[in-house]
Order: sequence, then structure tokens, then C-alpha cells
Amino acid sequence: MNSAHLNENEYAPFYSDYIKALGEADLRTVLKSSLKDLTTTIENLPEKKLTYRYAEGKWTIKELIQHITDAERVLSYRALRFSRNDATDVPGFDEDWYVDNSNGNERSIDDLLEEFKLVRKATLSLFNSFTLEMLGKTGSANGSDITVRALGFIIAGHQIHHLKIIKEKYI
Repeated sequence: MNSAHLNENEYAPFYSDYIKALGEADLRTVLKSSLKDLTTTIENLPEKKLTYRYAEGKWTIKELIQHITDAERVLSYRALRFSRNDATDVPGFDEDWYVDNSNGNERSIDDLLEEFKLVRKATLSLFNSFTLEMLGKTGSANGSDITVRALGFIIAGHQIHHLKIIKEKYI
């Protein structure tokens, strides 16, 4: 399953940068490789870097890791529902509210990364369980139609997007 084969009508325009950043990536390969890229970049950073904010109101690296994990859970849940023919419009979520209520900065980086690894492992297992028919199913999230397979690529692209920001603005 290759991101280059996604049609723009499979996801809301909001997600296009995440998808385009993947090039012609295979979903399962990019989910595995991006996991390694994130963990190896973050795991040995000093605490001072992990709690640094490059501007007022911006998240710390710890908060970003928590956000990536939370978003992956939400997007995977959507994929599960849509793959099972659930036609209910799933509401959006306020990412700032989630981060503000996450206690990400109080947790150790080892704990945050372990949680992320476990969530990614569950995401991989979920997407490996989908048939081609399931991957092509469409649901509605926050008023926009989206396919199950697009959600998988969005999960990967979202994480890669934030890792790029970490590398450019934090370390």
C-alpha cells in the first residue's frame, strides 16, 4: 500500500501536507521506520532539551511526544470504526486541550517513548489486520470524509511532521 496511490478525495485538505511529505512510502514500512527515527532522535536528549519551548505557547518535546501518541490513538480509533462500517461522524479533538491536560512534562522520556512504541505496535497490528476492502472504506471525522488507508498515512505523516519540527526548532 503506497501513499502515492491515495486520491485527494480520500482525506480532508488539512492532511495533504502530511501525505505529500511521505512521497511514495509504503504504509507498513514508513510506520516502522518513523518509529525508529523518532525514538533514536529523542531517547538520549538531556532533560533541558526535552522541556525547552522555542517560543511562548509552543509545546515542549515531551508534550510533542504525548501529542503524537494521543493523535495516533485517536486516528487509529477512527480507522477501526470506519473499517467496521461505522457511519457515525466522529468528532474532532482539541489537541491543545489534550496536551494541557496530559501531564507530559511530568513524565520521564523513557515512559513517554515506551507508551509511544506500544501505541505504534498496536497501530501496526491494527493496520496489518485490515483487508484491502477495509482499507478502502470511508468514514466521516469532524465533518469530512476519510478512508481507512488515508488515516494510516496521516498517522505516519503527522509523526514525521513533528519530528522535522523537533529537529529544526528544538535540537
